Amino acid sequence: MKILHTSSATDWGGAQIRMITEAAGLIARGHEVTIACPPGAPAGARAAGYGVPVLELPAGPGLGRDGVAARVAALRAARRLVADGGFDVLVAHGPVDNWLMALARASLRRAPPIVRIHHASASLPRGPASRWLYTRAAARVVTGSEAIRHMLVRDQGFDGRRIVSVPTGIDLGHFRPGDRARARRALGLPEDDLPVIGIVASLRRAKGHHLLIDAVAGLSMPVRVLVIGDGAQRAALEKQADGALPPGRVLFAGSQADVLPWLQALDAFVLPTLHEGIPQSLSQAMGAGLCCVTTPVGGIPEIAADGESALFVAPGDVAALRSGIERVLGDAALRARLGRRAREAALERCSIEAMLDRMERLFAEVAAESAP
Repeated sequence: MKILHTSSATDWGGAQIRMITEAAGLIARGHEVTIACPPGAPAGARAAGYGVPVLELPAGPGLGRDGVAARVAALRAARRLVADGGFDVLVAHGPVDNWLMALARASLRRAPPIVRIHHASASLPRGPASRWLYTRAAARVVTGSEAIRHMLVRDQGFDGRRIVSVPTGIDLGHFRPGDRARARRALGLPEDDLPVIGIVASLRRAKGHHLLIDAVAGLSMPVRVLVIGDGAQRAALEKQADGALPPGRVLFAGSQADVLPWLQALDAFVLPTLHEGIPQSLSQAMGAGLCCVTTPVGGIPEIAADGESALFVAPGDVAALRSGIERVLGDAALRARLGRRAREAALERCSIEAMLDRMERLFAEVAAESAP
């Protein structure tokens, strides 16, 4: 099959990681896969590094504010991609490119079907335009978890036959347990006895970094916190950490091409997220055999079980988060057991091969449905 993935994002996060992982995996299976994204977007450079061909789509997230001329130019570019590309399936990952692909397709007499990947855990805007986009314009909508699928069907009345859940898979040959001391030395972390906890996530308020800093500030024991990721909240979080904790206790490492060494340096992984699908960073941490403290929101209970392969705390509850961190840091046997079972759960539920199998079948199905 010939497949085009599109993304209007100009930042870097889980949606872009999934897009590139899926594209590279399907190329390895013999398919012809291309990614289209805005010029200069991180996804373009990283996709090229994985051997995925990249085309430019002049459609960043601010397109709606860029004026009529910019919107017309973006739509024309999208229409050319769809009309001239000879693709069997279009896969839209972002809200702007979703609209562009849908409008481009609607303007052509013959065009490939659209599969919309709905990465967010929030509900969709209500109204006829949104309903058209997600029902009439898209052959299928793919969610990252059953929880999000159920929300779209139950709360928004979408046809459950056209919405499927395909959790994001990770490379469990890569994300595996490692030597903690060696990882810390390789990263140049201080050689002391402080426990090290960490979070991997875009610096957005919904991920709960501010809750983690508040929780750590009240711990009965000193710890070091590694924050891997970048985003709009960075300056505010750095200011919060400077005011709440001694210097050097929180390290903002920024976005990392490979987060595995950072995960392997941790005693525990903490993700106090407020709403989610199935976060890739949690799957990665589980694959690395880490004890994970997180919240039972969205699709997280689909891959982890409280007290068995993770420790759940109430979302938004700093005291509960603090108690959970203290509990796992104070009990080495509990950390080891949760980490071991987290790895087992990841092997069972988070395989990249399972994701590729399901997406490959889905693309073949929608392509066959639209064939003349």
